[in-house]
Amino acid sequence: MMVIIMRKVPEGLKGELTRWLIQPHSGVFVGNVSAMVRDRLWELCCKSAREGGIIQLWSTNTEQRFTMRTYGDTAREMVDMDGMLLVMRKPLPSDAP
Repeated sequence: MMVIIMRKVPEGLKGELTRWLIQPHSGVFVGNVSAMVRDRLWELCCKSAREGGIIQLWSTNTEQRFTMRTYGDTAREMVDMDGMLLVMRKPLPSDAP
């Protein structure tokens, strides 16, 4: 299982992903593809994202049973805490003291 979450990306990129994955919600793509297809879709997303952001999650044989990677402006930061991936919200400019 693989999930791609996108924001602020070109509509053409979203259309390209619908060839391989379903889109249950705007900017969210889900499917079951091979590792090679997963990596090629990631490369396509990174090349086409422009100022957008992408988060990709997929099933794997780890303690959490998944892993993830990010590209661009996502408003979330992935933190590796002793092998456990955690998600931290990036502070907004209005959150500054």
